[in-house]
Amino acid sequence: MTQGSGPLTGQVALVTGASRGIGAETARALAAAGAHVVLVARSAKELEQVEEEIFQAGGSATIAPVDLTEPEGIARLATAISSRWSALDILVINAATLPTLTPVWQIDPREFNLAMTLNVMATQALIAGFDAMLKRSGNARVIGVTSSVGAKPRAYWGAYGASKAAFDNLLESYAQEVRAISNIRVTVLDPGATRTKMRARAYPGEDPNSVKAPDVVAGRIVALAQETHESPHRERVEA
Repeated sequence: MTQGSGPLTGQVALVTGASRGIGAETARALAAAGAHVVLVARSAKELEQVEEEIFQAGGSATIAPVDLTEPEGIARLATAISSRWSALDILVINAATLPTLTPVWQIDPREFNLAMTLNVMATQALIAGFDAMLKRSGNARVIGVTSSVGAKPRAYWGAYGASKAAFDNLLESYAQEVRAISNIRVTVLDPGATRTKMRARAYPGEDPNSVKAPDVVAGRIVALAQETHESPHRERVEA
């Protein structure tokens, strides 16, 4: 790919959880499509590796090491991004944490608090921080990576499922609020069974080769960034 030659050339994308898994593959795929990608995660070292891979492939990226659970982290990120670019065209909200799978009555309050902070509170803070930049884009896309347990409760998944139910609600409410006054379109995307570190933790005995690779989901995200659809839009990526 030659820089500046893809269908997303001239667009700015921000991907959270971009250091590995679905986030890293999405960042690579967006860059391959021509977007300049802002890579957000806690680990600068892992982000630098993804950034280097993007550069080697002819793409363009900027790393932004941020702990999204810090109260002021997202506000500082939004200030830094808005000082460099006038608009944000693509926001992929992918970062999440999986609490220990346990009965509801045994949920660890600290783990539950972390899940609600990263999976829910950070989502609202990202929308608040980047709403103005998204509205300045001619065709903005917000894509939130969710889980089926947010819509269909499952035993032992209560903490994570509750956080994803709130995540879905926030994104779909935002979609309804902006669809008549802006070009922002919002997708809630369930990646389905995907070969990630989170999946391995939840299903330690599963053969990782029995589920799809993260680049399949990344490909769908890049396609959604170019498609016209109703907002809110919800879909699941099948194997």
